[in-house]
Amino acid sequence: MEKNKLGTENVKSLLISLAIPAIIGQLVSLIYNIVDRIYIGRISDIGSTALTGVGVCAPLLIVISAFAVLVGIGGAPRASIKMGEDKKDEAEDILGNCFITLVLISAILTILFFIFNERLLILFGASEKTLPYALEYMNIYTVGIIFVSITIGLNPFITAQGFANISMMTISIGAILNIVLDPIFIYGLNMGVKGAALATTISQGVSAIFVMYFLCKRSNLRIKKKNFKLKKSIMIPVLFLGLSPFVMQITESFLMIAFNAQLQVYGGDLAVGAMTIATTAMNFIFLPLSGITQGAQPIMSYNYGAKNKERMKETFKYLVKAAMTYSVLFFLFIMICPRFFASLFTKDKELIEITVKGLRVYLAGAIAVGVQTSCQHTLLALGNAKTSLFLALLRKIVLLIPLIYILPRFFENKVFAVFVAEPIADILSAIVTATLFYRYFKKVLNEIS
Repeated sequence: MEKNKLGTENVKSLLISLAIPAIIGQLVSLIYNIVDRIYIGRISDIGSTALTGVGVCAPLLIVISAFAVLVGIGGAPRASIKMGEDKKDEAEDILGNCFITLVLISAILTILFFIFNERLLILFGASEKTLPYALEYMNIYTVGIIFVSITIGLNPFITAQGFANISMMTISIGAILNIVLDPIFIYGLNMGVKGAALATTISQGVSAIFVMYFLCKRSNLRIKKKNFKLKKSIMIPVLFLGLSPFVMQITESFLMIAFNAQLQVYGGDLAVGAMTIATTAMNFIFLPLSGITQGAQPIMSYNYGAKNKERMKETFKYLVKAAMTYSVLFFLFIMICPRFFASLFTKDKELIEITVKGLRVYLAGAIAVGVQTSCQHTLLALGNAKTSLFLALLRKIVLLIPLIYILPRFFENKVFAVFVAEPIADILSAIVTATLFYRYFKKVLNEIS
């Protein structure tokens, strides 16, 4: 797609053409992330324990993707704005700096994780029974950190140029391969949890190769060696803008520690397993919503750079409608069919019963997530790092984590109290987000006028 279409094509049709592939890509990415859990949860005799062990790895996986998001989501909107200002060379300079930064971060994380994996997994809630499975998975996954970083960190630059179909293919190639390899390695080769980790690592490697090929040979913005020299003038604004989504993800890791620690105390391994399934359900909200906002981001950023306020307003209107529609539909699905969702991951009847109750509580505030996501990601598209960072801290650090520890003091059912912290934080943070966004967006439009 030529970049001028971001400033000229009908906004509704353009958003649909960009958002649908992004949504499909995010859903495929979600399948990518949960297919291991589905297969692992159904391993004979050890399924429930192994599933909980892999669930304990989630905070570490979140840390890896958070650093990729820090660079990718911080850099892509700035590249879009430069394209809107007709400054292609500066946009490519941003891309090159982001690529080399991702490589350096990956090397550091790989070394640290190989040294501290066991201690971190124990900190994140692994018990004596689940630790061996967590270590089996994490030690192999660590080898592929560079692949995860490149795929997650550079894919936003593909979307930012309007190549939504290519962005979708990047994720789909790895996901399909993962789905094919998982049963072969887990069951066919009898590798169990190690097979799941190996299948994922190989699949991520293939996705990373595809991203690199496209950005080096096919896209409008290219990765060029001359842009590898790190520049403070480029990376400081990129990292500052990326700090909000980074905090959103990295605090997810802290959040998992808090959830797992409290649930281990009040409900044991089964409660931790139920939370593993519940957080997967939450991903079914966040990732498609992320796809919708990814479709809107290049349109919003480009027209902000081009100072076209009417297209900015129209883009946000359609974004909110789409986000709210999806969040309402998924909320209704979980409220009506929680048992169906839980049974996808386990055959353990006791775990299913705990998960059914937990899902309805944990996702009670799901509708508010649509409001918060559309407003917060628009702030990122406009380059507003400060407000977006505050909102990221508000939901998890200021509200959710304290509630996880405070609420059990006031409820007889302690497991219920831990789960109910999520919807309370979702609703309160959505109210604050919508209020701050309205004021800022109005100010931006008036400045353009």
